[in-house]
Amino acid sequence: MVVEISELLEKLVHEGGSDLHISSNLPPAIRVDGKLKRMDYPPLSPDDVENLLFPMLSNEQRRRLEQDWELDFSYGIEGLSRFRVNFYKDKGNYAAAFRTITSQVPSFDKLGLPDIVRTTAEKPRGLILVTGPTGSGKSTTLAAMIDYINSTKAEHILTIEDPIEFVHTSKSSIIHQRELGMDTRSFANALKSALREDPDIILVGEMRDHETIALALTAAETGHLVFGTLHTSSASQTIDRIIDVFPEGQQQQIRVQLANSLVAVFSQTLLPKRQPDGSRKGRVMAQEIMVVTPAIANLIREAKAAQIYSTIQTSSGSGMQTLESALAELFKKGLVTIEDALSKSSKPAELKRLIQG
Repeated sequence: MVVEISELLEKLVHEGGSDLHISSNLPPAIRVDGKLKRMDYPPLSPDDVENLLFPMLSNEQRRRLEQDWELDFSYGIEGLSRFRVNFYKDKGNYAAAFRTITSQVPSFDKLGLPDIVRTTAEKPRGLILVTGPTGSGKSTTLAAMIDYINSTKAEHILTIEDPIEFVHTSKSSIIHQRELGMDTRSFANALKSALREDPDIILVGEMRDHETIALALTAAETGHLVFGTLHTSSASQTIDRIIDVFPEGQQQQIRVQLANSLVAVFSQTLLPKRQPDGSRKGRVMAQEIMVVTPAIANLIREAKAAQIYSTIQTSSGSGMQTLESALAELFKKGLVTIEDALSKSSKPAELKRLIQG
C-alpha cells in the first residue's frame, strides 16, 4: 500500500480528530469526538507500517526505538499541526499513536476555565497540579496558564516535557523548553539543573517518580512557581498518590512539605458536547477544583485526605468545586447528556441530588 504519513495526518486534522492509530494488519484509525473509527484504507502490512513510520525518525531516534522498543517524540507538519507521537511494538510488529496538538494555545475563555485558574496562575510561588486521565486536556490547560504568564509577566519560564507539545515563543517572559531524550536525559536531572538556571516558573510535564516529586516540592518551597501533572482523577487521590510514592519513614515529612507548598489541584475530564439538535459533537471540560486553604492544609498534614471532598463541597466561596457540581452545571446548561455526566462521576448519587435539587 502506498500512503504517506502526511496524508493520514492531514485527514486527521481536517476531520477534527484527536488521535491517529497505525497498526499492522488493520486499516489506519482516527478518534473524532472521543469515538474511534477506521479510515477508508486497506489493512497495513508490517512492511507498510515500517515504510510509513521509519522515515519520520532521526538516526538517534531509530537507535533508541530499536534499543527500547518504545519511543516518544513530537512531530510537526508546517502549515498543518504538531503531533505527540508514540511508537511501540504489538505482537512483534511496530505500531504508533499520534495525538494532535493544537498549534495555537487556547485562551482561558475558549477552554471555559473558571476565574480561579487565572488567579492561581498569578501566584508568585508554590505547586500547582493539573490531573486527569490520558486525553483529558491536562497539557492544554497548562499551556493556557503558561501562555497567560508569558503574556503578562516578566519571568523566566522553564519547561521540562516528554515530548514538547505546545511551542511557546518568548513574549513578556523569557521561556525555555526542554524535551526529554533531546535536551535532557530525565525529569529529575532537568529539575536539578533547573534550580541553577534562575527560573521563576518551572513546568514538569509529568511527576513520575519520588525523586522528581521531591525535587518539585523543594523547588516550590524555595520560591518558585511549579506546575506539574499526574494521572489522578481527584484532589484526594492526588494527595494520596504523591504520599504513597515515598517510603513510609518519609511520608510525614512529605505531607508537611505538600501542605506548605501546594497551591491548588485541578482534576479534569472531557465529555462529548451536546449540540442544540441533540447530537454530540466536540468536547467540553469538567473540573474538580481544590484550592489549598488552612483547612485543606491541615487535612493534608494530618493524613485526612478522605475528608477533602466534603471540604471542597462547603468551600465554593474560595473558588472550589467538586467534579459533581461541575458536571451538574454542564447538564443544566444543556451541554452534556445525563448519561455522559454519570459516566464520569465517581459519586453518581451526589450528582443526581445536585441535578434534581
